Amino acid sequence: MRRRAVLAQSRIELLMQLRRGENLVVTLAIPLGVLIFFAKVDTVAADGYDRPLDFLVPGVLALAVMAAAMVSLGIATGFERRYGVLKRLGATPLSRAGLLVAKTATVVTFEALQIGLIVTVGALLGWSVPSGLPLAIACLLLGTVAFAGIGLLLAGTLRAEANLAAANGLFLVLLFLGGMAYPLDRLPDGVAAVARLLPAAALSETVRAALTGTAFPGGEFVVLLAWAVGAPLAASRWFSWEE
Repeated sequence: MRRRAVLAQSRIELLMQLRRGENLVVTLAIPLGVLIFFAKVDTVAADGYDRPLDFLVPGVLALAVMAAAMVSLGIATGFERRYGVLKRLGATPLSRAGLLVAKTATVVTFEALQIGLIVTVGALLGWSVPSGLPLAIACLLLGTVAFAGIGLLLAGTLRAEANLAAANGLFLVLLFLGGMAYPLDRLPDGVAAVARLLPAAALSETVRAALTGTAFPGGEFVVLLAWAVGAPLAASRWFSWEE
């Protein structure tokens, strides 16, 4: 019974994701737009990469995860909290734990769609799909945990309007500081040092290393792991089911 409830809720969550036009813009249109646009300009070419796509595709994969797990999940959860949806669902056979499982399954399913589209578009633009894709996917799943924790922390502690502004603002900041479309080594030294402590840069650098076969960045992986542990713990500690 509970499994059916979780599966039904997951299906509903996914359909709602696909029906939200603004959600599709953030989670699909922006990452694909960044990939297609910056693949055609030389200003983002990073040292050590033969083609811009070798740098861009991993960064855009990280960007897509951030958009789905932090922005989309966080904003939707914030408004569900605002209108009492979470409270009502918590009283059904689904349970609150089941709701979180359904939301997690929805995010992972949607990310699979994102990854498939980005890899396909990258291949059409001339990117060669490397053998390191499984390791990259493992890093993306770890990033999903980290960004979902951040999104739920914002959603569970801020009012819906404030959460909307905070999630979108944080998305733009991390897009700039995340090494996704612009190399970190081109940022001022102090800014780059701060950026490397943030989950966006940690995710993009580990995914990029996995997909290009370069030395795996242990420091960035530790940063990503710390966010993947700390953010969900903080969300579980301070999340309020009612606004």
